[in-house]
Amino acid sequence: MMKRSAILSILMAVSANASSQAAWQPAGGHTQLPLWPHKVPSAQALPGPETQVSRSDPKIAGRPWLAVTNVSEPTLTVYAPKEKGNGGAVVVFPGGGFQVLAIDLEGTEVCDWLNGLGLTCVLVKYRVPSLPYDWQCGCYPDLYAESTLALQDAQRAIRLVRSHAVEWSIDPRKVGVIGFSAGGYLVAETSTKFKQRLYTPVDEADNQSARPDFALAIYPGRLASNDDALNPLIPVSEDTSPTFLLQAQDDHTDGVNQSLVYYMALRKAGVPAEMHIYPEGGHAFGLRPSPFAITKWPRLAEDWLRGRGVIRDIGN
Repeated sequence: MMKRSAILSILMAVSANASSQAAWQPAGGHTQLPLWPHKVPSAQALPGPETQVSRSDPKIAGRPWLAVTNVSEPTLTVYAPKEKGNGGAVVVFPGGGFQVLAIDLEGTEVCDWLNGLGLTCVLVKYRVPSLPYDWQCGCYPDLYAESTLALQDAQRAIRLVRSHAVEWSIDPRKVGVIGFSAGGYLVAETSTKFKQRLYTPVDEADNQSARPDFALAIYPGRLASNDDALNPLIPVSEDTSPTFLLQAQDDHTDGVNQSLVYYMALRKAGVPAEMHIYPEGGHAFGLRPSPFAITKWPRLAEDWLRGRGVIRDIGN
C-alpha cells in the first residue's frame, strides 16, 4: 500500500509555499460539462474555494506540475482528435492521493497523447478531497475508506460519455478508462463496482452502463493491503474490465505490490490482463521523458489498445 510518509510528503509539497490561483479551466476550444446537472450528490463542505497551484518536486515529473484541489463542482472536458478518429474514447482520472488532482501531468498531457492515437479523451475533474485525511497526524485514519465521492463522479462520467456517443462520434462499445496513482485506484473501482448504484439516477444518461470496456491503471495505489492481499473494496470478478498495468519497482510509495496483487486477482478470475514492471522510474512520472526505460511505456499501451481493437491506423 502507499506508505503514509510518502503520501504526506506529496501532499506537503503541494501545499507548502504555493501561490494559489482561481479554479482550473481547460484551454479554449474544448467542451466542458458539469458532471451533475443540478445538485451534486453527497456534497460536503471544503476548507476553501477550488484552487490551482503550480508545484515543483524532484520526485514528481522532473518539472513543475499543476495541482488542483477543493473541487466541489466536478466536470468533464472533451478533447476530440484533430484528425479523423477511431471511434474510441478514454475517460481520464488524474492522481493526487484523493486530495489534489495532477491536472496537467496526468490529465491534459495524457489527452494530447490519446488524441494523437485518434481517440477522444474525456478528462474528469472529480471531487477532491474525497478521502478522509487528518492534517494533524499527517495520515489517513483509514487507508481503505471508500472514496465514494470520487467514484460517484467516475461512474457518472462514464455514463455521460456513452450518452453523448453520437454527438461526440464515439462507439459506446469502445469506452475505456485510464488513471494514475489514486486515479489508477479509480480505474480498478470502476472496473469492478459498475453494478453498484452509488447515487440516485438524475437523468437519462444514468441508464447507460458504467462498466469500462478496457482499463489502464498506471502506478495505481491502494489495491493491496498490508499483508499483500487484495483490497476487499475491489471485488474482482470474471466481469472485470480487461486491464493494462504499469509500475516501477522503485516506486517510493511501495506501489509495485499494488499491481502484482491486482494482476494475480485478475488472472485468477480469468480477466485478460497485461502487466509491465520496470526496475526504475519511481512514481508520478506521467508521460514526461526520463532517462529510464519505463519512459517508453506509451508504446506498450498503444500496442495493447491496438490488440484489443480500440485503435487502428486511420484509413485501414
